[in-house]
Amino acid sequence: MKGLNCLNYWNFMNLLSGLKREQKEAIGLLQLGTFLEYFDLMLYVHMAVILNELFFPKTDPHTSALLSAFAFCSTYVLRPVGALIFGYIGDNIGRKSTVIITTMMMSVSCIIMATLPTYAQIGITAAWAVTLCRIIQGISSMGEIIGAEIYLTEITKPPMSYPIVSLIGCSSRLGTMVALGVATLVLTCGIEWRTAFWVGAAIAVIGSVARTRLRETPEFLKIKKLRKLATPKIKRASLKTTAAYFFISSGPPACLYFSYMYFANILKAQGISGEFVVKQNFILSVIEFIAILLITCLSIKFNPLKILKFKSTAYIILVLLFPLMIGNSEYYPLIFSIQCLSVILTLSGVPAVPILIKHFPVMNRFTYVSFIYALSRALIYVVTSFGLVYLTEWFGYIGVSLILLPIAGGFLWGIFHFENLENLYKKKQGTAVLIAS
Repeated sequence: MKGLNCLNYWNFMNLLSGLKREQKEAIGLLQLGTFLEYFDLMLYVHMAVILNELFFPKTDPHTSALLSAFAFCSTYVLRPVGALIFGYIGDNIGRKSTVIITTMMMSVSCIIMATLPTYAQIGITAAWAVTLCRIIQGISSMGEIIGAEIYLTEITKPPMSYPIVSLIGCSSRLGTMVALGVATLVLTCGIEWRTAFWVGAAIAVIGSVARTRLRETPEFLKIKKLRKLATPKIKRASLKTTAAYFFISSGPPACLYFSYMYFANILKAQGISGEFVVKQNFILSVIEFIAILLITCLSIKFNPLKILKFKSTAYIILVLLFPLMIGNSEYYPLIFSIQCLSVILTLSGVPAVPILIKHFPVMNRFTYVSFIYALSRALIYVVTSFGLVYLTEWFGYIGVSLILLPIAGGFLWGIFHFENLENLYKKKQGTAVLIAS
């Protein structure tokens, strides 16, 4: 394993050495921007065990779980609308403009949340205001990560693009991990929670300014030039490819809610403090970051789609065994072990994101990818969060399998579909080479 890691490191260094200065600068700026965006987005998510008590009325445990689900889902429900807006901007004005606008939106929402009065001060207005801020943050983070992944996919080529685009996923996890670390400090050291949001607003502004140095991608500039000369024929992705990308995009939200939020409610119901839950989630985020970093390294050596097939198969086995593993026992070490397995095997498009993106036409790529991404999260977060509340109440822990098995199965089918597309693409490329020779 050590030899493999060293080999992957040197392979990655060789790949980077072949990049132009503008490409390296873009990679660095987009990694930084994604980190900052997800730090801001996840700061509230992982402090929700405390902040929900400040911005929402106090209720019984069942209603509290529903309010927690509502606060979580509010971040994602209007993302499809934002996807259409940013999809238009990204496909008609530019990829660069999109990532700058989204970062500024995040900084503004952080400033509002840092100064927002609590429920005790202004009543239900506080709940609606914080929900609106979460919606803005959700929309901006969606445009951010999709914009960054498309940008890097368009300025790099396989196999270089596999680890480079995957680093965007690593940066989002790193942002989540640091947000959890800050949340832990705030809750354990008596630091004013608003300070964390002021820090988030400041770094978002810095990220926006830094991104003004980006240049448009060659693929987008080519399409823009064609539009000026003539009206190009609009290409559309097939319905099957669209569905496959939807199912793959549905994996991360389901796994995230299950790994962090679902178990947080179980632990709180056992009388474990919110501070302890946040600390544990921080440890989980570290484990998840290490896992995705390892997978990114493996993509230098192994086919990304094969890696995802192995992960999704293992996750399906975990979901099938979950009711048997936990049974009627809610023993804390067992819960933590299941959480660790879940974050390690999280269903995610990383490291195959460039493969998925390139099968959508350049002319409307941003609209396709961002809308499907946003729609999957809006639907799956609602289904997962509220579904787990009710199905586990009716069927016990079997309810978890009833929610997660169809999602994991759809994810695996999506991977097989893109694998078939890749095989067809390689055959066409090979035929074209033979004809040319």
